[in-house]
Amino acid sequence: MEYTPRDIAKMIDLSLLRPNLSDEEIIKGCDIAKKYDVATVCCGPSQVPLVKKCLAGSNVIVSTVLGFPHGYSTTAAKIFEAEEALREGAVELDMVLNIGKVLSRDFDYVEHEIAAVAKVTHEGGGILKVILENYYLTDELKVNACMVAEKAGADFVKTSTGFAAGGATFTDLRLMRKTVSPKVQVKAAGGIRELDTALLVRECGGTRFGCTATEKIMEECFRRAGNRD
Repeated sequence: MEYTPRDIAKMIDLSLLRPNLSDEEIIKGCDIAKKYDVATVCCGPSQVPLVKKCLAGSNVIVSTVLGFPHGYSTTAAKIFEAEEALREGAVELDMVLNIGKVLSRDFDYVEHEIAAVAKVTHEGGGILKVILENYYLTDELKVNACMVAEKAGADFVKTSTGFAAGGATFTDLRLMRKTVSPKVQVKAAGGIRELDTALLVRECGGTRFGCTATEKIMEECFRRAGNRD
């Protein structure tokens, strides 16, 4: 599959979600994001104003998380987080669905929650990514969760938070891509630290991936391309 460094950069949501990151480290991460012109910087909700300020004047947008990382917040809490994040400058929202409700096969609850958050997100001009946290789910439940997320209005389905014991797998990416229609994109998270892994994400149909190794991946990308265009 042909690709350019820009193609790879625009697949990256540079992840700044570790709870022990200082403001100085957040700013440094934003500088890396601007240097490589990635898709977004994904930060914790309280860091949205700082990240928005750091990214001003660039083409990198702000993304943040809802119900993160466990997904068991109430629907009202997730809606509030979405409204506040959009108000403060986030454009893309990565929401953890209610994992326990998926495991309980309460798909009505899951659908209604995603639909409620999707409504608020879209009315605010944003994009909603729904995190399944596949590590806890059977293949059957992954398929059901993908179908529910699409029906409820999600723009992306995402493999993982990166905080469970396991992250993205190529088998899961293929399954998710096969399950959702072309209007829903697929995002990988957890374990993408090498360019070759990122390229495999593309081959599996993923269009975005969460990443803490942006500099390493992009420098390898430029090295192979033989330029820095």
